[in-house]
Amino acid sequence: MTEPEPPFPDPVVLLIEDHLDLHPFLPKEIPSVVEEYLDQCREAGFVEVRLIHGKGKGVQRNIIRALLEKHAKVECFYDAPLEAGSWGATIVILKI
Repeated sequence: MTEPEPPFPDPVVLLIEDHLDLHPFLPKEIPSVVEEYLDQCREAGFVEVRLIHGKGKGVQRNIIRALLEKHAKVECFYDAPLEAGSWGATIVILKI
C-alpha cells in the first residue's frame, strides 16, 4: 500500500504560540511535530509552553512524555493545572 499524497505540496507554516494542540496530527506525526515545535519555541524565546494532547487512554501523553524526557532543551514537564487541561495537557519548561 502506498502512502497518500500530502494535502499540501509545501510545508505549512504556523505561527509559534505558547501552546500547541496536537489533536489535528496523526500519532506517527507527533514526535516530529513536537520536536520542531520545541526547537522553534526556544528560538522564539519561550520558556514555558503547553502541549495539548487530550485525555483519552493516555497514548499520546505517553509518546510526548517519552520524547520530553530525552529532549536536550527540556528542563522539566508536568500536568497542566485544572483550568489549562489537567492531565490532558503537559506544561513544558524549556532550558534557558
